[in-house]
Amino acid sequence: MVIVEREQTRPKVKIENLILKSFLKRIRKIVQWTLAIFFGTTILAVVVLKFLPVYYTPLMFIRLFQLDEMKMSHTWVPLEEMSPNMPKAVMASEDAKFLDHWGFDFEAIQYARERNAKHPEKNKLGASTISQQTAKNVFLWPGRSWLRKGLEAYFTVLIEVFWSKERIMEVYLNSIEMGPGIYGVQAVANEHFGCDAKDLSASQCALIAATLPNPRRFSSKNPSKYMKKRQRQILANMKYVKLLND
Repeated sequence: MVIVEREQTRPKVKIENLILKSFLKRIRKIVQWTLAIFFGTTILAVVVLKFLPVYYTPLMFIRLFQLDEMKMSHTWVPLEEMSPNMPKAVMASEDAKFLDHWGFDFEAIQYARERNAKHPEKNKLGASTISQQTAKNVFLWPGRSWLRKGLEAYFTVLIEVFWSKERIMEVYLNSIEMGPGIYGVQAVANEHFGCDAKDLSASQCALIAATLPNPRRFSSKNPSKYMKKRQRQILANMKYVKLLND
């Protein structure tokens, strides 16, 4: 009787194993295709935007529903049609090692980590490079989740691999938020200074750069005493910043 039961259960176990193997094989294929599509589409997007202007970003549409008025002021201009002081100003303010690193400033990250741990009562100090901010602005959404941070690091590596430093700076200065509903240097030059991006003075560029940590709070049109202090600091630091084509 025992022998008969064993003979009857063997085919059943074999069938269950086949079903499990088939299921795992199907899951593996789904994962493989998902990864292939993800890497293929993201790399393709980065390569395409190496050559095409970035007219819209996810943040622009998100802000439409967050601001009191629906506003999206943005005009793409090539890097050569911007004041050469504008890249110098944002490097002096946001990322002094932009021309030297490969997307991440690990010294700044370590310093920010130690400072934030030592002074938790103060506003958190960030260490995002211009490359990281560009990746976030163009491809992602605002937030602090680990998923978004991981994707930000991934896109940062991609643009550092496929884009030149000049291209990263060009996209950054065209897509960065520079006031409520204002995106890019041409838009802020028109609205706050009544001129084109190429006509901005060094002082105006420094003032714009001073707003970038929080352009919805700080204004280059009506600068506070703190903003003017930051402007002077950035102007002083700009003397030590290399030009992109040096």
